[in-house]
Amino acid sequence: MLFTVQKALPLLRDGASIILTTSTAGSQGNPAFSVYGATKAAVRNFARSWVLDLKDRHIRVNAISPGPIKTPGLRGLAQSEEEAQAMFGQMVASIPLGRLGDPDEVAKAAVFLGSDASSFINGIELFVDGGAAQI
Repeated sequence: MLFTVQKALPLLRDGASIILTTSTAGSQGNPAFSVYGATKAAVRNFARSWVLDLKDRHIRVNAISPGPIKTPGLRGLAQSEEEAQAMFGQMVASIPLGRLGDPDEVAKAAVFLGSDASSFINGIELFVDGGAAQI
């Protein structure tokens, strides 16, 4: 991520938008994912720092933090379909909206942050997690 942004910066016009993908794992402890969570917290901190580094170019930097999203990668964390369903049930129980997220919901958040509709939004972490990180 760091090297990608560094290589892209000379190509970005002033006033551009950078959207970083982190995870709710970066703001909540999880004993099984400590290294993963630490790397995602680092991504979040890059967003905070780059807001200041890029202010003269008016480049906005925001982060999207998805929670549990229905993807093959999430399903792949389980060894069997039975284990996957049990895991999904535990996840859903901790999400105020009572369901897993859809990849399209994360994509729509990214489109919003990249659009002029978010022209005064800079440095945020947008949780796309059904409210789970807020409780």
